[in-house]
Amino acid sequence: MRVLLAEDDPMIGASVRQGLRQDGFAVDWVEDGRAAELALAERAHDAIVLDLGLPKRAGLDVLAAMRRSGDTRPVLILTARDAVADRVAGLDAGADDYVVKPFDLNELSARLRALLRRGAGRATPVLAHGELELNPATREARMRGQPLALSSREFALLEALLARPGAILSRAQLEDKLYGWSDPIESNAVEVHIHALRNVRGVGWMVAKPVATA
Repeated sequence: MRVLLAEDDPMIGASVRQGLRQDGFAVDWVEDGRAAELALAERAHDAIVLDLGLPKRAGLDVLAAMRRSGDTRPVLILTARDAVADRVAGLDAGADDYVVKPFDLNELSARLRALLRRGAGRATPVLAHGELELNPATREARMRGQPLALSSREFALLEALLARPGAILSRAQLEDKLYGWSDPIESNAVEVHIHALRNVRGVGWMVAKPVATA
């Protein structure tokens, strides 16, 4: 999953980006509100981690503009403002969660996974398709109960496909999930990493929806 991080503190931004990447997220980092709005206009990100005290355009203004435009992507506010009034203002402006600095990176990742899960309409943390199971929290994959040895890219690819069963995703759409701005895109990475998945020739890839049984 791809996350936009809007944070103007260099040390915090670098730390959060590294931590989220280690947990399997593709992360793009911007340091002011104007840059955040330009990035959001690309519609490439699944969730946003948003500081309130951004230069050029305040985080609350970025959030309010998102919601006015009909952008429903999950937003997690990450800020040093810990007053109850600030939390209420952030949540009432349309944020889905509110985390106060200092914070634990593991908790931040868990909260992001929860927001993405709820946004997809899932209650369980495990993605399942037939006898295949993926757990984004532990980065574990199992087939018929047996562990699968997957690279981080292979895991991310399966996660993107299993999150939308029956949807055909183009190579460009899959690359958007796998790579951030600073990541070099390998020319045939999607083709190399895809195994035992259904190919719709000339369009993209998908996993078929499970067939309901009586």
